[in-house]
Amino acid sequence: MAIWYEKFTLNHVISLRNNNLNQHLGIEFKEIGDDFISATMPVDQRTMQSRGVLHGGASCVLAESLGSIASNLCVNMRKQKAVGLEINANHLRPVSKGSVTGITTPISLGKNIHVWNIEIKNDLDKICCISRLTTAIVSLSDEESASNIELLNEILK
Repeated sequence: MAIWYEKFTLNHVISLRNNNLNQHLGIEFKEIGDDFISATMPVDQRTMQSRGVLHGGASCVLAESLGSIASNLCVNMRKQKAVGLEINANHLRPVSKGSVTGITTPISLGKNIHVWNIEIKNDLDKICCISRLTTAIVSLSDEESASNIELLNEILK
């Protein structure tokens, strides 16, 4: 049974989140299942640090992008939004080439707080980063609600 508020597809996820920083870093959303979302990110000049390995901050961006979109897909986005409260990451293995793939799954989906687990693996399917994201579920202002209704109506056509 799916955890999503509506019957979202990968195209909906891409429409909602494949822009801004995600686009700049080359993050591509790849799959949505009943209780997970996955995305890839290249390990290149955009995402590496000066020592030639994946920057920990880039891993956190991938993790937060995955967890945030997942959390928002679990609520009525016409009335609520998920906002980040805390993210942590353990960088377990350096990655110097190729790409990484992140998969987010829920740990807890409460009324006001969501907690997400994000595993990021290298091209050899070895975990290079494990992250946890906590989001708060908050009500939208009237202005935000009107804007989100327009956006969702356009995306869900």
